[in-house]
Order: sequence, then C-alpha cells, then structure tokens
Amino acid sequence: MEKTILVAGATGNLGSRICRELVKRGAAVKAIVRESTDIYKIEILEKMGVEVKVIDLNDIDAIFAECKDVDCVVSALAGLGDVIIDLQKKILDGAIKAGVPRFIPSDFCTDYNDLKEGENRNFDLRRTFKKYIDQSSIQATSIFNGCFADILKYNTPILNLKDKSIGYWGDKADWKLDFTTMDNTASFTAEAALDDRAPRNLQITSFQISPNMIFDDVKEISGQTFNLHQITTLENFAEYIKKQRANDPAGENELYAKFQQGQYMYSMFTTQNNDLANDRYENIVWTTGINYLKTFVR
Repeated sequence: MEKTILVAGATGNLGSRICRELVKRGAAVKAIVRESTDIYKIEILEKMGVEVKVIDLNDIDAIFAECKDVDCVVSALAGLGDVIIDLQKKILDGAIKAGVPRFIPSDFCTDYNDLKEGENRNFDLRRTFKKYIDQSSIQATSIFNGCFADILKYNTPILNLKDKSIGYWGDKADWKLDFTTMDNTASFTAEAALDDRAPRNLQITSFQISPNMIFDDVKEISGQTFNLHQITTLENFAEYIKKQRANDPAGENELYAKFQQGQYMYSMFTTQNNDLANDRYENIVWTTGINYLKTFVR
C-alpha cells in the first residue's frame, strides 16, 4: 500500500531532494509551505509530483488538517529557535493530533547525544526539541549524517584550496571526520521515512576521512602538495570560540555566525559516527571521499 509522507521544509536544498527521493520510491508526497513561499519553488515541487499545500504554519489546526492519513512527517527545516524548537513543536503537535505514527525531526548533523550541552548552540536547539518529542507518543527517528560534504568546497580551515592548506586541531591529523553528501542524506531519509521499523537514532556517512587522508587524496588528484598543519590545541580552540561568541552578541540571531562555525568545526574533531547504518537499505550508492574531492579539486 502506498505510503503518504508529509515534508516540512520541502523548498530547501535538502528538503527538495528528500521529496525527489520519496517520489522515486513511489510514495505520495505532500509538502506544507508558508504563504510567503516563492511560487517558483512551489512549481518545482509540483513538477516533481509533490502535492503542495500553502498554509499558515502558525496554525496547528491547519497543520492537523494536512496531516490526516499521513504515515510519517519529515522535517527538513533550517533555522534558529523559532524554527527548530517553536515551529517544529507546532508541526509535531498537529501531527500527533492527526494520529501520524512517525516523525523525523530536522537533526541532519553530527550526533550530538554524547556532546556536552553548551558546546554547540545549533545542536542545543535540536537537543531541546528532542526532549519535547521524546516525551510525546510519536515514534521518532533522528538521522545523523555528520557534516554535509559541501563544506569541503568552502575554503574552511579543514581544506582551503586558495591557500593550499589542510588544517586540524589538537593531535587529530589521523582523526576521521564524518561527511555525507546531500543526495546520500536525502536517499537515506526517504528510505527511513518509509521504514516503519526505523530506530530512534540512525548514523550515516558517505565517507570518513582524516586530514592526512585529505592531504593524500588532494595530492593524487591535483599533483599538488598542500600545507598540512596543526592550527591550535583543541583546548585553545574551545577558549577562542567562547571569546568569539561573547564578543558577538548579534551573532545569536545569525544561523551561521562565526562562533557557530567554530563550534561546528570543534564538534567534528570531538565526536564520530561509530555505529553506521549505511547498510540498512539497499540501492544507496555511497559517495567516496576521493570521488567527491574530484568534483572540485583541480
């Protein structure tokens, strides 16, 4: 029997890919979007085969009406507390009221369960919502994909093509970082949304790669020898981030403030996905590290 999946955040980069993967798998896909949503983004979803409903997302009754007969709600929302906590709560409450059995929250990040509260603001927002959903009657599944692989293209300290450098913190030159492509994340999420037996937490990675491995792969691809170096100790990095945050109160209202970017880098070097569910679903072709680097390293 065809399953119906409702997606919130469907017009976003990840959300639209999740919709595409669900349609590929024969699901009936419904998207709820704000009244201010760009009509062009709505048309893209509709051409894909998604049923788009424009509603007031502050109205739990409107959410409830669209959640009737839905098998799973997938949240691919991005934002600060007003979205990750407040809006997700409204969507969850509407889903529960409609009797939806399953919910996939917008985690899609490093597995924060073993990290200390306060080390990453955006993770703390997700942790707050986790406490709320875990007290509800709904069956929740969080997907932890580490870091989206796109970050490797952005000239961060981990891989800077402009400076031809590869940096790491502490004694972590051999520390394997978790990266997952958006396409792999979307495919896996679609499978999980259709899987009534999906557990509470699912860790995935397209590839796990250390700074030393990045150095070797970049050299193989480009023939260039990048500067592989320790930036600071992890302790000094943590102190720097605290000072950076204290000196940037306006950054609390920015999704990717400089201090938050630092917090994310710190988390990448302090936790790993060690219980991978990559083999849970067939027909997902996981991107390798060197093949991903080949798409932009020259």
